[in-house]
Amino acid sequence: MIALLIRDLQLALRAGGGFGLGLAFFLIVTVLVPLGVGPEGTTLARIAPGILWVGALLACLLSLDRILALDHEDGSLDLLATAPVPLEGVVTMKAAAHWATTGLPLVLAAPVLGLLLNLPVPAYPWLVASLALGTPALSVIGTFGAALTVGLKRGGLLLSLLVLPLYVPTLIFGAEVVRRGAEGLAAATPLLMLAGITAGAVALLPFASAAAIRVNLR
Repeated sequence: MIALLIRDLQLALRAGGGFGLGLAFFLIVTVLVPLGVGPEGTTLARIAPGILWVGALLACLLSLDRILALDHEDGSLDLLATAPVPLEGVVTMKAAAHWATTGLPLVLAAPVLGLLLNLPVPAYPWLVASLALGTPALSVIGTFGAALTVGLKRGGLLLSLLVLPLYVPTLIFGAEVVRRGAEGLAAATPLLMLAGITAGAVALLPFASAAAIRVNLR
């Protein structure tokens, strides 16, 4: 399993669809928003939690079609499906590789990019905590969407349409954590809800993803 994780990390970095693309998109979003809404600090501080979370969500969405597509194209997915390793474990490792190359860089870069949006200082710990808890759910849900559309030609648009509604609860609670942190309010409740969504996704969706892959490979 560790060898599979290392292999997927190497493939993601070589393909150019993970680390650099996600960070570049996140940076573009945070730079363009002040240019579009104006440089007023109060306005930027009010919308910063939502903008940062929307940017992180869309950045994760960019590379979802690569999670399984490359393995399907070269036949590796068929071999993995018949290997002694459980397919649920394979899916989990692919989601972990996607998070390590896309979600983790976003978590590390978010505090720096928050400066561009005049995010209040008390919100920074909550921003990092919410992204650290929420982005794994984005990767696991995205892997489920990739499993549903694997083998489809030009399935990227369909993948986005399937995954975006499932991302909404994570987006709502993630942005709420940062908003409450910025206003000095108690943010434990939405943070626990966010953790619950991630825990539920990690516990259940690998089985659904593996079942979808088996159906698509028949």
